[in-house]
Amino acid sequence: MDELSPLLDNRPQESPDLLLSNLRPRHQELIPTPCGPIKRWSELSCLVKLYFCFTIASLLALLGLTLTSIYKQRKDTSMTDEDNLTVSLILLVGILFCIYYISRGVLQENRQELVVFVLCVFVIMIRSVVNFSVLGPKDKQDLLVRFVCIMCVGTVHVLCTSLLILRPNMMAFRVGGALERLQEQYFLLNLCFSMVTFDLQAQLCLCILITALDLVISTSNSIILGVGVVWACLTAAVGAVAVLKEARVLVWVFMGQNLPQLAFLVYLLYMVIVKWFSDSMYTREAATITAALISLIIKVVLFWGLIRLVHSFGQGLRERMFAPSK
Repeated sequence: MDELSPLLDNRPQESPDLLLSNLRPRHQELIPTPCGPIKRWSELSCLVKLYFCFTIASLLALLGLTLTSIYKQRKDTSMTDEDNLTVSLILLVGILFCIYYISRGVLQENRQELVVFVLCVFVIMIRSVVNFSVLGPKDKQDLLVRFVCIMCVGTVHVLCTSLLILRPNMMAFRVGGALERLQEQYFLLNLCFSMVTFDLQAQLCLCILITALDLVISTSNSIILGVGVVWACLTAAVGAVAVLKEARVLVWVFMGQNLPQLAFLVYLLYMVIVKWFSDSMYTREAATITAALISLIIKVVLFWGLIRLVHSFGQGLRERMFAPSK
């Protein structure tokens, strides 16, 4: 031991400051928000910041073009038909939700929101191509700028967001820690929360299509749209609070609120099919059936996730998500 001690004494001594810097975490503390914890802006890479700013700016520009088209269509009815106004309103709803999806997807490293964002952009692109292909020469000239912006910017969004989805996701580990059980709960919570907002988007679009179809003769279109929007927003608010607050009672209330919607979707499909055979125009009917089927699929996935998530309430995930510090 005496012979080895000089060798040990000759080793360079590490300063306490160096040791403390090595023990510091590689990431900063998460910021608790009502929708769950998010990363700090300074923690995002330069490329992610650049893409996020580009996405928000492009969506706001497209939002301005859509609002301009709606204003022109409402002011000059000879400019276009009711189908184009319906498409513009649905596009407006889709843009607003896309801003929400990309914000939560980037700041929370939420793959579900990013996937939904890609699907929304892809559907908007397909719907724009179909709508633009059936327009007359005058209408094509009026909507050419919006169509080109949707196709060019949409392609960039699909490619860049797909790269973000393929990146390693550390948010579940940072919230749930090393416990796989908590990571799975965090995944289910994000899935349910995403399905709640996605279902709200589908319900709003369905209300717009119902108003365009004028299926209910005894009630005016404005009342139908108003009641549908209020009920959809109320249901989504209850579902979001139930998921984030881990409130079992609100979960059952939320499921009960969806029962009238499910019954109405079945009734709507029946009415559309009946109208389909008596009408020579099939565009609105096909769009309504597609929206109703998508809404049914969303509700099935949402109910499956909620039933699994309820069993994990009260096991510490909510405390980890909304803790003031990590």
